[in-house]
Amino acid sequence: MGSEPIHARFHLLRRQTGFELDIDLDLPARGVTAIFGRSGSGKTSLLRCIAGLERCPGGYLSVAGQPWQTASYSLPTHRRPLGYVFQEASLFAHLNVQGNLDYALRRASERSDSHTRSVVELLGLETLLDRSVQSLSGGERQRVAIARALLIGPRVLLMDEPLASLDDARRQEILPYLERLRGELHIPILYVSHSLSEVRRLADYIVVMENGRQTASGPARQLLNDPAVLSQSDGELCSVIDTEVSERHREWRLIRLSFVGGEVWVRDNGEAIGSRQRLSIFARDVSLSLTEHRDTSIVNILPCRIVAIRETHDTAMRVIKLTLGSDINDNDTTSNVLWAKLTARSVAKLALREGMPVWAQVKSVAIVR
Repeated sequence: MGSEPIHARFHLLRRQTGFELDIDLDLPARGVTAIFGRSGSGKTSLLRCIAGLERCPGGYLSVAGQPWQTASYSLPTHRRPLGYVFQEASLFAHLNVQGNLDYALRRASERSDSHTRSVVELLGLETLLDRSVQSLSGGERQRVAIARALLIGPRVLLMDEPLASLDDARRQEILPYLERLRGELHIPILYVSHSLSEVRRLADYIVVMENGRQTASGPARQLLNDPAVLSQSDGELCSVIDTEVSERHREWRLIRLSFVGGEVWVRDNGEAIGSRQRLSIFARDVSLSLTEHRDTSIVNILPCRIVAIRETHDTAMRVIKLTLGSDINDNDTTSNVLWAKLTARSVAKLALREGMPVWAQVKSVAIVR
């Protein structure tokens, strides 16, 4: 896969329903791009246009510099080197797991035993190969469906809400495998979801859709810290920070996560030293102090500076945007944002104002899982 992005430009009008899709996007050539929005916003229609399953005359699509659709030509779906994972696994019930994978291999442009083994290992299917499809859990079925999509050798992987039909336990079972895909695949993954928690965990890049149009797009680190993204969901305001595991404290079963502007300690669940971890901190779990307190049970206390104080729909509350690190310019693109939610009374009592240095006391920190 080359380094050139996916460029997609579609204008689709369904006269029967009045739905209109109007999209012009450049998407990264690697990593997970989350197509995020409410049901009916056009996420699946966009994916189907990219796959060639939805006819869009006059549309344009290029992948890694190769045109798949122009004003005068559209590459048929079966000739587009893509993998497609649907909400339902749609496996062949009369075949076992190995048989389903063999079906994909017969469609592959190139067949490699080492590639097959790596996909099977990546998705943890080694012990399932002889199992019948009917005996698999929902999470296991989706892992097989993802493996089948990868074995054809796609240049882009399309995933249409692959966890939507699973209960929470099965979602938690499969999410670590999706994280491994993000880290180990060298092809772009377009991941449709209306779940903000999935997007927080998986996305490198985000496209926010509403009424058939993109309302925002950009790096996940930027959009996940933008309250406007939350208007598309029922989620709470949450800071998302990419970190690295820098130390392990075996006695207290804690690991230290380091990032631009600070560090925090969190529960040790076996994460490897040097591994990258995504951190979530909810605004409701952050309080502010004018001085650094150490006579407290709160472990994580971070120096920061107030960037903005905003009113909310609840007139008794205020949202505070903070830049982590006492010496970091908030215009610095490497700086991390932290959000706090305080009462208006607390803001007045502490006489908080923009530009003021403060200490953020973080009551609860979690690695996004």
